[in-house]
Amino acid sequence: MLNLNDLKQLEEKGISKESVLREIEFFKSGFSYLRIVAPATEERGIKQLSEREQSYAIEAYDNFEGEVCKFVPASGAASRMFKDLYDGLAKLERGELPGKNSSVNLFFHSLGSFAFYNDLTKLPEYNTNDRLSTLKKILLSPGLNYGSLPKGLIKFHKYLQGSRTSFEEHLVEAALYAKGKDGIARVVVTVSPEHLACFTSLLEKVRSRYESRYNVTYDVRFTIQKPSTDTIAVDDNDEPFRKPDGTLVFRPGGHGALIENLNDLTADIVIIKNIDNVVKEQLLPDTIKWKKILGGVLISVQKKIFKYLNVLDGESNQDIVREITEFLEQEFCIRIPSVPDSILIEFLRAKLNRPVRVCGMVKNLGEPGGGPYIVYDADGSTSLQILESAQLDKNNPETAELINRSTHFNPVDLVCSLKDYKGIKFDLHKFIDPEAGFISHKSYEGRSLKAQELPGLWNGAMSQWNTVFVEVPVITFNPVKTILDLLRPEHLA
Repeated sequence: MLNLNDLKQLEEKGISKESVLREIEFFKSGFSYLRIVAPATEERGIKQLSEREQSYAIEAYDNFEGEVCKFVPASGAASRMFKDLYDGLAKLERGELPGKNSSVNLFFHSLGSFAFYNDLTKLPEYNTNDRLSTLKKILLSPGLNYGSLPKGLIKFHKYLQGSRTSFEEHLVEAALYAKGKDGIARVVVTVSPEHLACFTSLLEKVRSRYESRYNVTYDVRFTIQKPSTDTIAVDDNDEPFRKPDGTLVFRPGGHGALIENLNDLTADIVIIKNIDNVVKEQLLPDTIKWKKILGGVLISVQKKIFKYLNVLDGESNQDIVREITEFLEQEFCIRIPSVPDSILIEFLRAKLNRPVRVCGMVKNLGEPGGGPYIVYDADGSTSLQILESAQLDKNNPETAELINRSTHFNPVDLVCSLKDYKGIKFDLHKFIDPEAGFISHKSYEGRSLKAQELPGLWNGAMSQWNTVFVEVPVITFNPVKTILDLLRPEHLA
């Protein structure tokens, strides 16, 4: 199946032969659906915090003296954000006019409201009455080239002092809730190699402005998704897909590949938030408040875990075993199966001694995104998981009924702890569920292929983390999935 040239290609990318053969087997066998116990809801699995609990959490976070880092996945291109504009461009090129109520018509009706409008008007030969030319100048090069840029480099918001990209809005957020006691706001942003220079240039252009305004020093690092996380593509017969010259075709492993980048971090607390989930600055107080609450909950839970692990290092008794068992179920919905007494202590230790994440969950208002569930684990226990629809067997009536009872969805709002009770950083590879990937159908130069995504970053890549779900208000979730989302009040306020 793999020849000498293939093995050389694998070596150059840092990919092992064994991992490629394992991926090919997954193409043949598929990935198993996960068994759901129940959706995580307010009754069980999702915490609703009282005002007193919120205040305690904020106080705990404000008093925290460890190192905090903000981690922002930002490597994806914004091409899907502009799908409606590309469709409109194709129609205009065919001599057709967009419908009165079409997205393109609404876009042009509100064109002056977009943060990038001033940049557009400064382009050579810009003609506001020529819609075809305008779309080309927005999407293509020469022009703004927005169709080929990542969301982090697109101007989202207008201010009197000028417009800001979503990357700049994350710098502002970092200064307001991720600044350490040393005055440093640490930010790690995942970018594509082709956009690294643009991000670096933008940072150097705006750094001093934000550092002065928010009395902060930025430590910003850009990290690139590693080639070793690419996955092999196969044809319809599950044989390695090859280019005309015989070389193998690999595709990016999806956001699950970023567990490698996350594993390189050494901070005590890591805050994860997507690049497109931002609001204008005057609406930030709720975001800041709830980030601190999630961080405070993490600190509180971590203290309890560390206390129990230190106890287990000494002499244990039935009372402490019972207390830990109750703690695991109450905090993480981990129900311990029947385990022989001879290994029970080590079983509990293994359940406690793992990375922790506190995840904000928003009431389901129809936005896209995965959902929170209680699931059965391979060892007979249960746990809290964030699942995507592809991981669920919707054709199973029992599963479909449980999905319909789901009340919340995942806005990708995570605060994480990556160190154990002795201060040693976890090897995050040990807590991945390798069988939680996805298979999708793509094409290459007109030929169909099958691609494989690694277990998602907040799905399978964190499958064996200890998880807490906390309900957060919907104002903290303001994603920009399409260009028209920038017309929502949260982005125009």
